[in-house]
Amino acid sequence: MYLVLKLLHVGAVVMFLGNITTGLFWHRHAARTRDPRLLHHAMDGIIRSDRWFTNPAAATIAITGVLTAIVGHLPILRTRWIAAGLALFILSGLAFVTRVTPLQKQLRALARTGLETGSFDHPRYEALARKWELWGAVALLLPLAAFVLMILKP
Repeated sequence: MYLVLKLLHVGAVVMFLGNITTGLFWHRHAARTRDPRLLHHAMDGIIRSDRWFTNPAAATIAITGVLTAIVGHLPILRTRWIAAGLALFILSGLAFVTRVTPLQKQLRALARTGLETGSFDHPRYEALARKWELWGAVALLLPLAAFVLMILKP
């Protein structure tokens, strides 16, 4: 059972980190065009992929991580690398929920307005995109650090 849970946990981590990374990449790729149609399409796809991949992977990581520790007889809060990894994962989730998600919705709405009106406020979009990329990097680097802790177990 331990190895099955561990496999599910690691698979979810791969999906989680991969989806965040590719979301940042595809937005940057679309942003170079300055085209509101492509920016809306990219941001809409990122929001959908978070709904279909990132969020379920985050839930799977949390559930399988706790279950793996319990089945493996590892005290969660007294095992430093687990406690630290869990704290980093929670901080990432807070950054995602409070910063990344609202900014994504604002970016998509701004691009949609540009499409509908024919007047795209690129400077405002670019300023919001910089904030989104910063918080997206935070939401990626924190669980990446947790991943390192889980592998190295310092």
